[in-house]
Amino acid sequence: MSADTTSSAAIGPVEGAVYDVDNPAPYIEAPRKRTGKTPKATRGNFEMAAWLFMRLSGVVLVVLVLGHLLIQLFLDGGVSKIGFAFVAGRWASPFWQVWDLLMLWLAMLHGANGLRTVINDYAERANTRLWLKGLLYTATVFTILLGTLVIFTFDPNIR
Repeated sequence: MSADTTSSAAIGPVEGAVYDVDNPAPYIEAPRKRTGKTPKATRGNFEMAAWLFMRLSGVVLVVLVLGHLLIQLFLDGGVSKIGFAFVAGRWASPFWQVWDLLMLWLAMLHGANGLRTVINDYAERANTRLWLKGLLYTATVFTILLGTLVIFTFDPNIR
């Protein structure tokens, strides 16, 4: 078979090469190869739940963030109106406390889950993965706890 691009069996040129049945595309290895020590069941129900959480939390976050931006920036007078008194007035309402709490929790868990996936894909040594994920989980829990504490213990009468 000729190497011109007009061949009907050819998939198409990539950097000057034509891939077809006789000339297949090169094999690209996974970021981390399985070894004899790799457990057989590394992708169980947790990975499926994490994948599903990313999709569902992403949709909910889009609604929460766009709603937040629409209300705060367009319906409530814009950025110039936002200040300590504005936040104090908002967080006096349980509705806004729950809204902001949902945004905080979902954004942190969504982001941590994404970073966990990146760490699993690109950290080659198990010890490196352990430390990176430990730091990630610590930062996530700290931020969620501190943000939740601030939302529910916010005192508008602070001087």
